[in-house]
Amino acid sequence: MMSVEAGTMSNSWFTGLLRGVWLLWQAVLVVGRGSSLWEVPPHHFSTTSNLSETLQWEPHCQYRHLQDRVKVTADVPPKLEGTWVSTRCEVRPGPQFLTRSYSFQPNRHFHALQHYYSDSSCGDPAYSLLIRGKIRLQQASWITPGGTEAEHHVTKVGIVVHSISAKQTLAARLPQTCTDVSLDSVVPGKLFELYNTRAGRGCLAALGFSMMEMSLVRVQTQHHSHGGKVQELFLGDIHTDWIQRTLHRPTGYQQPLQNTMHHIHPCPVCALVYRSSEKRPPVLPRSPALPLSLDGRWVSQRCETRPSVLFLTRDFTFDSGQQAWEGVYRHYSDPACSQPTFTLRAFGHYAQGNPSAKILGTSEFVFKVSQVSVTAMDEQIVKLLNKTRPGKCGLAGGWEEGVEQDLTPTDGCTVLGIKLPHKEFELLKMELDHRKHLLLFTGERPTDGTSPDRPLRRPTSFQAPMVLCSGGDMQFSHAGKQLKLSSGVEKVTQVVLLWFASVLCSGLCVY
Repeated sequence: MMSVEAGTMSNSWFTGLLRGVWLLWQAVLVVGRGSSLWEVPPHHFSTTSNLSETLQWEPHCQYRHLQDRVKVTADVPPKLEGTWVSTRCEVRPGPQFLTRSYSFQPNRHFHALQHYYSDSSCGDPAYSLLIRGKIRLQQASWITPGGTEAEHHVTKVGIVVHSISAKQTLAARLPQTCTDVSLDSVVPGKLFELYNTRAGRGCLAALGFSMMEMSLVRVQTQHHSHGGKVQELFLGDIHTDWIQRTLHRPTGYQQPLQNTMHHIHPCPVCALVYRSSEKRPPVLPRSPALPLSLDGRWVSQRCETRPSVLFLTRDFTFDSGQQAWEGVYRHYSDPACSQPTFTLRAFGHYAQGNPSAKILGTSEFVFKVSQVSVTAMDEQIVKLLNKTRPGKCGLAGGWEEGVEQDLTPTDGCTVLGIKLPHKEFELLKMELDHRKHLLLFTGERPTDGTSPDRPLRRPTSFQAPMVLCSGGDMQFSHAGKQLKLSSGVEKVTQVVLLWFASVLCSGLCVY
């Protein structure tokens, strides 16, 4: 066995904040400036429109040399034509492990492949779904700025089972009457029609199947300085509650698919998924899980979107010696993260638990938030916070734009939904990206805005990964403490060496 002392903080404790912030920001928009951001957009796009957004925020990681920096644009309306594929084994709430390949035609028809697996490495295919239908773009979303609303119509869904064990698992989940032909007659490797416009809806519901993700669409393009580009397709988020999944109208996004003509390089997963079919699912190469060694500073790789319309970036610092973390959440009112609304800084401690029994290669954690401070960056938010009752949200009447205020003496802030102290149950893992940079995955936030404040509510899927900032020593800024952390470059070296050692030892070594 391998035991590596580590820690991590996710956006975990932060879930209880979602509803409060959402209500607060709605109030700001109604009482305050009447921003056109929240006005109902025109019903249809102009055929001549070619609007774009430019992402202004980017992580200040020292490894990101000038030639690595990119400009990110989002075209409105989005151009969907082409084939879009997964870049890694995806994890949906449940958990479910899958890869996706979606093709869109100029005539609005789409052909989608979803390959499901029995393992978290996507190396053991269970079954594949072949989905056909039509999609029609409607108007710019007035709930999720930067997104486009769409209508979709599924006409057929076929299933190919890849093993006897997968067939047995499906037989236990699917009702006998979900199709005209009994599942007993299904032969592994043969296409079986699960749904058409006349029958089979109950069968899809039993699988938790839904294409509601196509209700919200966004296409981004990364323009690299060397002339290359990467195109990403963001589709709507999947509800973390299985029961709500088939009816959920998304307001956030899943991890993006990438265009097969314009994707990251190298991307072996892209090629495997692109060449796949419903009868030949991609089998991703297995790699040992990286040991969790989290000292250092981790930052968001992009402007992140949360359900209920939150745009933010995250910036975490860890000290495993003291099992302490500090997290900075910068919130914005736009999908380019260029218009700041408030910044939240949290400090606390963590404890690492057992390896997860649900997702191989992940570890369970418990995080405690003991101190929080907030900096209001918007005049209307300042006015609303200054109207809170004494003892409920920092110094009553003492809020100023751009000035940080400690919420610890008031045990949080009721209007923001922050309660101190606060404890949450987390799930974490680490991977290497295509450039061998370390990525940190933290648990996905519950879609309904509740908090994973008990073990049964621990996440079973992940948020967008954060990347390790490398180069130089880093310090905790909290309370004036100077806690030196090891260099990110050294940390990458340590983790990669441990990873290679695990390969050589084949499970026989003890660390």
